[in-house]
Amino acid sequence: MSSLRLPLLLLLLAPSPLQPSLLPQPDTPEVKATVAHLILSALEGATVFLEERLPELNLDGMVGFRVLQEQLQGIQEERAGDPLLQPLSLRVGRLAGRLVTLLHRSISYQKLSDPTYLQEFQPTIQPGFWKLPHTWTRTNASMVYPTFEPEDSFLEDSSDTCLVQLLGTWISSLNGLEPLPPGRTAASDFCRTLMTRAGCSGYCLSHQLLYFLSARMMGCTKGLFRQSQHYMDLFCANMMDLNRRAEAAGYAYPTQDIFMENIMLCGIGGLIDFYKLRWLEAILSWQKPREGCFGKPAPEDDRLSKATRYHQHFLSRVKRREKQFTDGCSAHNTAMVVGALGGFLYVLMEHPRAHGKPLQSTPSLPSSS
Repeated sequence: MSSLRLPLLLLLLAPSPLQPSLLPQPDTPEVKATVAHLILSALEGATVFLEERLPELNLDGMVGFRVLQEQLQGIQEERAGDPLLQPLSLRVGRLAGRLVTLLHRSISYQKLSDPTYLQEFQPTIQPGFWKLPHTWTRTNASMVYPTFEPEDSFLEDSSDTCLVQLLGTWISSLNGLEPLPPGRTAASDFCRTLMTRAGCSGYCLSHQLLYFLSARMMGCTKGLFRQSQHYMDLFCANMMDLNRRAEAAGYAYPTQDIFMENIMLCGIGGLIDFYKLRWLEAILSWQKPREGCFGKPAPEDDRLSKATRYHQHFLSRVKRREKQFTDGCSAHNTAMVVGALGGFLYVLMEHPRAHGKPLQSTPSLPSSS
């Protein structure tokens, strides 16, 4: 099996120069409302996809929609009294209400299709698990790894083992690990080593961030988790580097899923420079207008090189459980998009209280905090 590294794969793809966004900088209420309308329209389309495919979607496809629901609720709470944004607030409220209903209904389908997986990861789709950032920082380019390990060395089952141990939802014992006692959020030696290993890229890196992000959501502050902010800053610095490489390579399809997962997770972690206006413009262009979903481009739009096609399996095999539909829609892809777009909307509506310019229209390098 190939050991090609994700950064090397990105360098193999045909590069394209970074271009400023064609979307206007949202620095007035009118322009802000226009950009918010575009985001909400995409989110409403994705919610139609969710409603139509609800019995077929897996739990991982629900996580991004739960994140979105929390983001919409946060927008309502933050901007409820702003008369200039009242029409948007009503629209946000309606969409949030639809998601509450759909997410509740999804639990019954998950119980039938994969009850063990549901029991292990149900906390991540429960109301209130995901907490939104209220302070912001930026990535530090000096923390980027000089080299990356092959993703072949990453085992998703081991990552899942550590996460369910942290969540306290253990059912079966894997890798010799025991469930944590109730109320205890510590890291085993195995998980400490796995989740702090340097040089990870792609889904290995995002799973490491997800581990520390989940610990923060649960209020874990002792032992290894005293250093949560350091590791989150480290991982997001490298995820920003990989996103920039994906952008320079023209957002080739196999990289779009991890590109959006990085935005969603680092955005929840409070890294505001992931919300770039040109990235928002690119993401909005990937939606399938008829289905409302995100996924594999239509054949006429798929300009992947032979190297990219050959390594599609490489980028997808360490993804969490995926549901790919025959029309090209991807449950995981769509879930990551809505979580990322919800973050764009949350930052947009919070501006100017967010530190700096949240939606950057130029391809300038992020500053360190």
